[in-house]
Formats: sequence, structure tokens, C-alpha cells
Amino acid sequence: MNMAQRERRELVEAMSAAGPDAPTLCGAWTVRDLAAHLIVRERRPDASPGIMLKPFAGYLESVQNKAAAKPFPELLELVRTGPPWWSPLRPIDAVANLGEMFVHHEDVRRAAPEWEPRQLGDEDEALLWSMVRRMGRAAYRKSPVAVTLETPDGQRAVVKQKQGPIVTLIGRPSELLLHAFGRDRVRIETRGDAEAVRAVQELDRSI
Repeated sequence: MNMAQRERRELVEAMSAAGPDAPTLCGAWTVRDLAAHLIVRERRPDASPGIMLKPFAGYLESVQNKAAAKPFPELLELVRTGPPWWSPLRPIDAVANLGEMFVHHEDVRRAAPEWEPRQLGDEDEALLWSMVRRMGRAAYRKSPVAVTLETPDGQRAVVKQKQGPIVTLIGRPSELLLHAFGRDRVRIETRGDAEAVRAVQELDRSI
């Protein structure tokens, strides 16, 4: 079982434990809304472009609302089974869904008031480090200052090059990835000028 599959399984378990009306870190979405989002992303190619393209957002919302109206156990089962055989995501599930499953798993976990980071294995952290190095350039593209990511063991990746102040974000790859995906409930340290750090922390990091 690859990491994406494990995260999917544990995400469903977390959703089940939290319940359909529990909050998530996805804005106003509840667990039910998040489950509907995942189902539409994997099973409704006619609506999923609305995730990224604003002209299709209205149609996406209507399809997602309809999906959210399904019984909660049915929603969980659809998330658990993943992309159907005909989905273009199925052959690349291990890559295409790793970030999606990991981040949304944490969106459910960290919405609870007394959350704590999980202790992931070295292999899992290495996968997430590879991912955040790739996607960090997009996540921090709007930064007015240079941004470097750094792990506790000294690995470094420059994700925004710019003359002037440099902000370094320090943490485990899992925490850095969550920050790159726009989450603020993370355990990272920062290094750099206070004003520059604040600019990065307040940045729109949506991709």
C-alpha cells in the first residue's frame, strides 16, 4: 500500500470519527462538504474543472452540493474506494492523490482544538519533501521576498528567488507542505526580517 492509499484510508477513518458536521480547515466546509469535494474531483470530470477555473465554479458548486446530500456512509465509501476504473486519476493515484489525501487528512485532524502533528516515517517525509520542492515555486510565486525551505536535518530548497530580504521556513517536510498548501496550523520556525516574514505568512498561497 503506497502513502496516498494509506492517507486515503486514514482520512476516511478521521472523517468517520469526526462526523459529517465537524469543521475542517477548508474555510466553511464541514467534513461532509470535504467528502463531496473529493468525490466530485475523482468521479465528475464534467464538473471538476471548476476547482481551478472560475467560469465553471457555479456548476461545480451545484454538483458538489448534490453530492453532499448523499447519506454520510455512502460519501465515506465513495471516498474510500477512490477513483473509478475509468478515471484518468486511477493509474496515477500514488502521485496525483498523495498531496490531496495528506493535506485533507490534516484538514480534518487539525480542525480539532487540541491537534498534534503526526510522527511520519522517514520514507513518507522524503516523499513529501520531494513534493514541496516541486510545488513550492507555485505556492510562493506571489511572495514579495525570496523564500527558502529548510528541514531540521539541513536540506534546503529555494522556492522563490528575488533580490533583497530572504525568509527561511524551517520544519519537517510534512509541515512545510501544509504551509505551502495555505494552511496556518503548522509547526514551523521562521528566519528573516520580521516584516518580510509577516509578508510570507500573510501571503495567498493558493495554487
